[in-house]
Amino acid sequence: MTKPIIAVVGNGMVGHRFIEEMAGCSDFQLQVFAEEPRLAYDRVQLTRYFDNGNADDLALADPQDYQRQGVISHLSTRVLSIDTNKQALTCSDGQQYSYHTLVLATGSYPFVPPIPGREQPHIHPYRTIEDLQAIQHSATSSRVGVVIGGGLLGLEAANALNTLGLQTHVVEFAPRLMAVQLDDGGGTLLRQKIEQLGLTVHTDKATQSIDASPDGPCRYRLSFADGSSLDTDMVVFSAGIRPQDHLARQSQLQIGERGGIVINDQCQTSNANVYAIGECALWQQRIFGLVAPGYQMAKVAAATIRGRQSAFSGADMSTKLKLLGVDVASIGDAHGNSPGALSYWFSDHANGLYKKIVVDDSGTKLLGAVLVGDASDYGNWLQLCLNQMPLPQPPESLLLPLPEEGGAAGSGVEALPDSAQICACHDVSKADLIDAIEAGACDLASLKSCTKAGTGCGGCGQLVGQLLDNRLEQQGLTVDRSLCNHFPYSRAELFDILRVREIKTFDALLNQCGQGRGCEICRPAVASMLASLWNDYILDDAHVGLQDTNDRFLANMQKDGTYSVVPRVPGGEITADKLIVLGQVAKEYGLYTKITGGQRIDLFGARMEQLPAIWRRLVDAGFETGHAYGKAMRTVKSCVGSTWCRYGVQDSTAMAIRIEHRYRGIRSPHKIKLAVSGCARECAEAQSKDYGVIATDKGWNLYVGGNGGMRPRHADLFATDLDDATLLTYIDRIMMFYVRTAERLQRTSVWLESLDGGLDYLKQVVIDDSLGLNAELERQMQTLVDRYQCEWKTTLDDPKRLKQFQHFINSRQSDDGVVFTEERGQIRPATIDIKESV
Repeated sequence: MTKPIIAVVGNGMVGHRFIEEMAGCSDFQLQVFAEEPRLAYDRVQLTRYFDNGNADDLALADPQDYQRQGVISHLSTRVLSIDTNKQALTCSDGQQYSYHTLVLATGSYPFVPPIPGREQPHIHPYRTIEDLQAIQHSATSSRVGVVIGGGLLGLEAANALNTLGLQTHVVEFAPRLMAVQLDDGGGTLLRQKIEQLGLTVHTDKATQSIDASPDGPCRYRLSFADGSSLDTDMVVFSAGIRPQDHLARQSQLQIGERGGIVINDQCQTSNANVYAIGECALWQQRIFGLVAPGYQMAKVAAATIRGRQSAFSGADMSTKLKLLGVDVASIGDAHGNSPGALSYWFSDHANGLYKKIVVDDSGTKLLGAVLVGDASDYGNWLQLCLNQMPLPQPPESLLLPLPEEGGAAGSGVEALPDSAQICACHDVSKADLIDAIEAGACDLASLKSCTKAGTGCGGCGQLVGQLLDNRLEQQGLTVDRSLCNHFPYSRAELFDILRVREIKTFDALLNQCGQGRGCEICRPAVASMLASLWNDYILDDAHVGLQDTNDRFLANMQKDGTYSVVPRVPGGEITADKLIVLGQVAKEYGLYTKITGGQRIDLFGARMEQLPAIWRRLVDAGFETGHAYGKAMRTVKSCVGSTWCRYGVQDSTAMAIRIEHRYRGIRSPHKIKLAVSGCARECAEAQSKDYGVIATDKGWNLYVGGNGGMRPRHADLFATDLDDATLLTYIDRIMMFYVRTAERLQRTSVWLESLDGGLDYLKQVVIDDSLGLNAELERQMQTLVDRYQCEWKTTLDDPKRLKQFQHFINSRQSDDGVVFTEERGQIRPATIDIKESV
């Protein structure tokens, strides 16, 4: 039986997304018609073409993928007309094609104003790869280039000309750049920063003609309405877009007064069998010129065609960009057009910063914002706007938060509004903590006691401590940064004492520079430092008494007193045989099985006395401990990279495995997670990790200081296009410098923010060797690498240590307090009522 045909006219980013949304649906035959000679590519990253002239780097699809999905593609084929009665397309190849359902994804075309002289050579639009090839060719015989249009695409085009080495001018009809997204203040600063890069900006300029200039210094002369002129060798038009709706007009589909194919909430046109998506579609009198709304339309259209309920309800047009190296962001009602809207702004032209917020007449809701020069607040402000969250009072405090000690303005605990929830377990806000401190809770123990913050899961403990220190220092009090009452030194100072004096046990350190017998703070902290320095077996007699429960039993204790077992799976790569062993172990011991976010398999519900037997099975199968229980290097997540993925430019899996094998087991002030992505699509989510690695066509980009958790933070770009050896050398140095200088239980993100000088200082230390430490940091890392051991295997080989894995000293019986119930076919800890009924 012949399948009904879905014809997709247009194979831009949105047309391709529709095909992706239909993947896996075998009920239809998809045929796509593309005017261009290649399948879909990334127009958002169009200027990347000038990096190496390789269009394949921008590709979103390839013929093999479409063929595997059963998609028939017609390249270099223009659809000339549509007969909606006969449901047929007439195309430039002389053929007619029937369809059952039609999807118009024709996008838009660049608007070229009717300026006399626009048809001459070396005058180009800026829209396709062919346009870029023509621009590149003209640039070889040009010295000066002009872009007409100072919007987003115009500035992208200007960046292209600047990259090609031309003296570049931007001509904009409006009084400022990016008039749709920015206000006067933001546009003024953006202009200033662009002109500092050597480009010249002309605003309030209406181009009247483009005339040949045979006697002048350049090919052409642009004449403006105000009587001025500008000489140039080439012109690029980027003066806006218009919906590509001519096919729909010919087919008598409903068109908006100013263009655009009218659609309903299901993206259907006036003919219910014809859909329109992307920049050609007009929804409630609006054309959406960003790709994200087009993707939403593609999803809705695909769902509707497949008989599912779905509706397009508009899209937020907020955007964050980097234009010619300048951060620019616009949120919501950036111009304050809402009734009663109030605006606040901060301008620092000396440092190249502009921030503006638009709030409602009550000052409690964020309606819009503009950011130029620093868009780090974009994520938080966008959430405030989209979710209509209450603003801190007064609202202008968003613009000028006080800096955290050692950090940049707007970062750290001081940047959080008073309403920010610090402790989710007990719903404690920043204001609650401040009130408690003002009432006399001037140490961490008393602050936790009276607010309960940090006494739940413990994830907020460090932030609570930072807030306490910050508040006390604001009151003019001296903050004691000693590790605890037993050592009058900070963690970093103690680490240096251990290193310089080569102290290798807690008792020796206590005798030389401490007092008492230690506590639950200093004992595990010193244990971690000793492991970071000497990498001895942590269950040796000298160390075992220092470890917390997880490290002592080399497993993560769960809420019911059982343990989870997490073997290392480097880079997420695992053989079928090892996968089978994990299943066999889970089945034999009745364990709950969970695939973690770090590409590992976690086995929950193991009793203490079962741990050695489980480890034996895993070690014999070639597994080793994943150190999920330690403040150590945990995982290195990866995608499949260039080995399998059509977008991959480097072998990310091989690099992830290499990194994981190098840093496995290394103890640090807090857990460390890494990831390696094989291309800029970022499937491994590297920028949310402590150390993130993203492949480029020239090597690797290294990011530092990211993390998820209660206060997520994107990592900062540290270095670009590194070869393999340099990448590992930089990670060696950064990781050891972090281990040396961070505070107890301090994540790399907070550590980076606390460095005096931040990222630039870290670059000076690691790249420029400003402290003369690099050789020593590398030696320390290599010592740890050379001394690696699987702690499970070492324990299995030590009968003395195996004796500790039983619940009772005088009996081998299990703990009868451990009770499970079943849920979704697996065990889980029983609730109290179930336990009482057993």
